[in-house]
Amino acid sequence: MSSIVLATSAEDSRAVEAVVAHHTEMNGTLGLLVEALVQAVESGTATTGAHRRLVDWTRTDLLPHALAEEAAMYPHAHRDEHARLLVDAMIAEHGVIGELVDALDRATTPVRAAAHARALQVLFETHMTKENEQILPLLALSSDVSLAGVLDGMHELLGGHSHGEAGEAAAGGEPGGACGCGGGAGGCGGASEGVAAAAMDDAPAEPAGHSCGCGGHDDAGNLPVLDARAVPHAIRHATIFGALEGVAPGAGMVLLAPHDPLPLLAQVDARWPGTFAVDYLERGPETWALAFTR
Repeated sequence: MSSIVLATSAEDSRAVEAVVAHHTEMNGTLGLLVEALVQAVESGTATTGAHRRLVDWTRTDLLPHALAEEAAMYPHAHRDEHARLLVDAMIAEHGVIGELVDALDRATTPVRAAAHARALQVLFETHMTKENEQILPLLALSSDVSLAGVLDGMHELLGGHSHGEAGEAAAGGEPGGACGCGGGAGGCGGASEGVAAAAMDDAPAEPAGHSCGCGGHDDAGNLPVLDARAVPHAIRHATIFGALEGVAPGAGMVLLAPHDPLPLLAQVDARWPGTFAVDYLERGPETWALAFTR
């Protein structure tokens, strides 16, 4: 999140942070799953697995999240006459998202599946931005509603955690926002960029669980790529966590970073102990490329 959101209470402020962090992770997961499908289409390899993983995620995570928003947040925002048309438009966008998921599921050719996937990705990103920058600030500033109360228990909105837990993680309660949940799909929504910055000075030289085979990179060219250099600093780690969430067992991804991401590697190992093997493909000076395999 690149801007400051004012809130009527510390609890509401933490609730905003939790939802924005979860939105960011969802966007990262969707981006990785779409990229895996598009890359399979471009390379002419089998697309069935990537196609099915994307459809399954949209039905188990993305669509339930949209329904939870309509049930929890939107009715309160709709009471504000200045936001009524916006909320109506957001609900209509949920309908379009559902139609795109159905079209993606029914796609009979890889090219059509990739086209629907990209359209879904673009729509979700713009939809998420409007929620983060317009709906959430409106509710956080309202004296008539407690955003923290509205979101209490809404796991589909907060990634499986209450706003208090996510807020504590974002504030540095656990390294990397780790909460012991095991990092399941749609898991821990705590944003960790602040923790990473705080840990930069005394980051370990090699985080536990990190490896660099320096020779096992032959398959890296077939992995989907996340270019974190283009991601705003404030949401970079949450985006990467979301992308890693989308990596299936036996699969992987390549991360492009603007610096050696040692704090990130420590957070990844704390969040998914022993899950990812990491190989450096390039070590600066302008770009660090790392292959994560699960």
